[in-house]
Amino acid sequence: MVRVAIDARLLAYQRAGTATYIRGILQGIRENNGRTDDVVVLVSRKDRRPDWLAGARRRSVWTPCHHRLERWALGLELAPLRVDVVHSPDFIPPSRLGRRWARVMTVHDLAFLRFPNLLTGDARRYYGQIHRAVGEAERIIAVSEATRRDVLDLTPAAPDKLVVIPEGVGPEFIPSDPVAAAAEVGKRFGVNGPYFLFVGTLEPRKNLRQLIEAFTKFRARVGDGGPLLVLVGKRGWLADDLDDLARPLGDAVRFLGSVDQKGLVALYNATRALVLVSVYEGFGLPALEAMACGRATLVSDAGSLPEVVGDAGLLVSATDVDGISRGLERLWDDEELARELGARGRRRAARFDWASVARRTQEVYRQAAACVS
Repeated sequence: MVRVAIDARLLAYQRAGTATYIRGILQGIRENNGRTDDVVVLVSRKDRRPDWLAGARRRSVWTPCHHRLERWALGLELAPLRVDVVHSPDFIPPSRLGRRWARVMTVHDLAFLRFPNLLTGDARRYYGQIHRAVGEAERIIAVSEATRRDVLDLTPAAPDKLVVIPEGVGPEFIPSDPVAAAAEVGKRFGVNGPYFLFVGTLEPRKNLRQLIEAFTKFRARVGDGGPLLVLVGKRGWLADDLDDLARPLGDAVRFLGSVDQKGLVALYNATRALVLVSVYEGFGLPALEAMACGRATLVSDAGSLPEVVGDAGLLVSATDVDGISRGLERLWDDEELARELGARGRRRAARFDWASVARRTQEVYRQAAACVS
């Protein structure tokens, strides 16, 4: 039995992104029942929502996420633990400080190396530790082949340390009656009528400036009776200009901010299509969630999105505003195409589940533990 500590401190600070991955791994481990390793979950003392960890062994730690002394501070807090492996789902593993446990890290993307100008200074400093981290870790999980290639291209990681394990999609993301979903979306969010949907942090690499420009061109062609553009997600860095860009469109562009899971499932089920035309994605979980709900997707051909979506979506160039606009128009005009892509997406999404992700991840734990035994 391999004893594992999984760093879940990030759940006290965010709900989406890497936090979804952490919850999915823990959910998958629970689903695997007797085949699980001995797991302790590291939680922040700031976490006021312990219900998501029902039945799990927990250890509260003081060290905050992304602190400049995090490696050493967390290493000191973990020193008394009797574990074989520490899994760091948020990139940077703690210092071992002479202990014998192995380190497993997950790399979700290397946007901070590909596009350093799109990050804040603090983010660049924190994630800049990646070069040392990949040397120290016994195993590195990449969530896509695209991310694996980036790790090999941009860091000194050894190829034999790398394992590709795609992310999963939760069982709550399933098709529902689109009429009922639309009624719920109207009631909860004031969005009435058809719409295209974006889900993700509002930040430069999501290419939202180009998306809004493309939507503006699309609306000019289809008129005021066309669909809305609904954007779901918290505001990240360098997103202050989006309101000014969207203002000429009035109520045709809606910023909903963060929404809960029930609301997100309703939004997926009522949309004509998810639109995710990022300049870079390490995986692109919203595309998978929309596919699981049986909805069409319009995605860029950048990063991991082509391997996640496959033939279940329309691919466009992230830099081609006219191409994005034409993609919107095609999905709006051709309802049969949207239905067909949604059906393909549902079949494809069935390949991705957290229990399988957890089983493969637990095998990585065993491999890592063997490296220091």
